[in-house]
Amino acid sequence: MPRWTVVLAAVAVLGLSGCGYNTLQQQDEAVKAAWSEVVNQYQRRADLIPNLVETVKGFAQQEQQVLVGVTEARAKATSVQVTPEVLENPQAFQQFQQAQGELTQALSRLMVVVERYPDLKSDANFRDLQAQLEGTENRIAVARNRYIDAVRQYNTTVRSFPSNLTAMLFGFEVKPNFTVANEAEISTAPRVDFGTGAQQPPARQQPDAPPQEAPQPAQ
Repeated sequence: MPRWTVVLAAVAVLGLSGCGYNTLQQQDEAVKAAWSEVVNQYQRRADLIPNLVETVKGFAQQEQQVLVGVTEARAKATSVQVTPEVLENPQAFQQFQQAQGELTQALSRLMVVVERYPDLKSDANFRDLQAQLEGTENRIAVARNRYIDAVRQYNTTVRSFPSNLTAMLFGFEVKPNFTVANEAEISTAPRVDFGTGAQQPPARQQPDAPPQEAPQPAQ
């Protein structure tokens, strides 16, 4: 589309009372604020992990594979750039989401391992760290939901007429959002049976035998 056509269309839109510029500005700021809260809560979680790993290591040093997995997942998650420019780069946003999801999975596996060690579960330091981690996970969920809602409102305005013309003129573009695919699996620890033996299937019920006729008296 020629630039003069875009300019004329924009001028016409700006002459309308509902051009949407102020709404776009407000919603854009709301998205940035919600994103900052998401980043803060993920950083809070990352800050808890080193102490959590060290505490678990003191009781379950033999669980090196799980502990290393958490440490590596944290390093990957914290290496992703989380500047506001991420909101203009869907690929970088997807990378951030994937790295945080992998860290969530690693922490879920760690919590499953903890079930094997009653002494660790009763340790006061571990209980405090676990409570802080659970609280942070809840705050992450709240922050993500607020971001999802803020982006949904903003993207709707960017795509709607006539505010879409205003968005085109001033460079407001659609922003990436979190996906919910596999989120239930990511946020739920896998169920593992730590029993000493495999669970036996229930015994197969035998069909009832047909009733026997009472013996007839001899003639």
